[in-house]
Order: sequence, then C-alpha cells, then structure tokens
Amino acid sequence: ADCPDSVPSSTETGGTNCLAPGGLSDSQVLQEPGDRSHWCVVAYWEEKTRVGRLYSVQEPSLDIFYDLPQGNGFCLGQLNSDNKSQLVQKVRSKIGYGIQLTKEVDGVWVYNRSSYPIFIKSPTLDNPDSRTLLVHKVFPGFSIKAFDYEKAYTLQRPNDHEFTQQPWTGFTVQISFVKGWGQCYTRQFISSCPCWLEVIFNNR
Repeated sequence: ADCPDSVPSSTETGGTNCLAPGGLSDSQVLQEPGDRSHWCVVAYWEEKTRVGRLYSVQEPSLDIFYDLPQGNGFCLGQLNSDNKSQLVQKVRSKIGYGIQLTKEVDGVWVYNRSSYPIFIKSPTLDNPDSRTLLVHKVFPGFSIKAFDYEKAYTLQRPNDHEFTQQPWTGFTVQISFVKGWGQCYTRQFISSCPCWLEVIFNNR
C-alpha cells in the first residue's frame, strides 16, 4: 500500500469560497471533527482566485495533472474556471502530466512529470535563518524533497516585514506551473502566477 506506484483515491472536501490572495492558512482548512486520515490538502489557484474545492489526500501519492487520462488523482482540467486571461489559458495548456506528490519516510517529494519547469517555495527548503524563502526551479523529469516534517516542527515564525504581509504557516508549500515568482522574476508574489497550487500538510 505504501508503494509510490499505488493509485491515489483521494476525495474532495471543504468549501468553494474564494480566499484572500495571501492564500490559505491551516487554520482555515475545515475538516470533520476527529478526521486525521488525510496527510495534506491541495488548493488550485489561477492568479488571485481559487478554482474548485480543496482536495484532501489520503493515499501516499497523488498525481496532479490537467487532462484525463494522464493519471489518477486531481484533474485540474475538470475544474470550472471563469478565467479568460490568455496567459492563464496558455499556461493551463502546458500543465500536461503535471506533478506527483509522494509522502515518503524522509518527507514529501515532488516529481515534475510535465514538459515545463515548476517552481516551489517551502519553509523547509532553506536555511531557517534566511530572511526570505527562495523559490526553487525544478526541471522536467526531476524531483525535489519539498517538505521535511522534522524540520518544519523546529521552524519559528519570522518577524520581518515581508513575511508578515501574508499568513505564515510552516506546513504550507506553494508550487507554480511554468512561470516563476520572487526576487529573480517580474512576478513578486505567487498570486501573480497564472496557475499554481497550495499544499497544506496535516501537522497533527
């Protein structure tokens, strides 16, 4: 059952209310009382708008892709989006096989299954003393350990101005398809990216 090749059978949960551009915090993820079966929840965003419901993940791995039949899991192409932006449409068409999230013994790995780079920001990818979290570029066919539970528990909330502009949680990873953001890009915030994901890990 723990084999990465196992077929994910995740279910959707949560509401469809649009949240602030800063994204979700784990206190905003509504779960049934006593529900500890999921290990993460995924939200799909197009620029500042969340599209579709929260996707709750129970299986050890999850494929997130655009069109069927390119995997079993979270099919972004089935979500109803009212976004008419040409850039969003263009990037959406490039998601293809997308990514695979896999929970392993040493943490959570992200595998880039698409034909284009993905970009990841995670509190556990950088030095805890760093003032800003770097955005990491992952090329097609490569993977990265995007989240480390042990490291996340040791992180403290930074106090500098940049971090306090958005809700902070040490258990959230942001992933953008095709387009990057941050200090090296014209887009300073992920909410300016055409198509992106927010992955909130269960810390209980």
